[in-house]
Amino acid sequence: MAIVRYNPWAEMTALQNQIDRMFEDLQVPTFKTPAAELTETEDALHLRLELPGVSAKDVDIEVTENAVKVIAERKLENKEGTRSEFYYGKFQRVIPLKARIQNTNVTAEYKDGILNLTLPKSEQEKNKVVKVNLEQPAA
Repeated sequence: MAIVRYNPWAEMTALQNQIDRMFEDLQVPTFKTPAAELTETEDALHLRLELPGVSAKDVDIEVTENAVKVIAERKLENKEGTRSEFYYGKFQRVIPLKARIQNTNVTAEYKDGILNLTLPKSEQEKNKVVKVNLEQPAA
């Protein structure tokens, strides 16, 4: 007969594994904010946001001179017997802008789950020129 050392934590580890297996099916997917892409040109800022599975009527866009706020909601689709990892519900994202824009002239396009916003820069930003003085060292 072999002598085996008693490990009291082995029973606790086995119990923890059983509990983990029991709750595996009940995990809620982690919340994700929509991915964004911001491109700057001479005249405007171009903002793209991924909103897959969101209807255009469920998207609300608020634009100020220096930020864009997007509020959207993915509606819950009740399908009996379906196990889903999709996130359903409301989410919002505020994106600060590098330059001041004309928030009254913003254009938006929504196609295939991608929101494209064209944010024209204000005239002050377009004409912003910074003069740099180069001082000569005394010889």
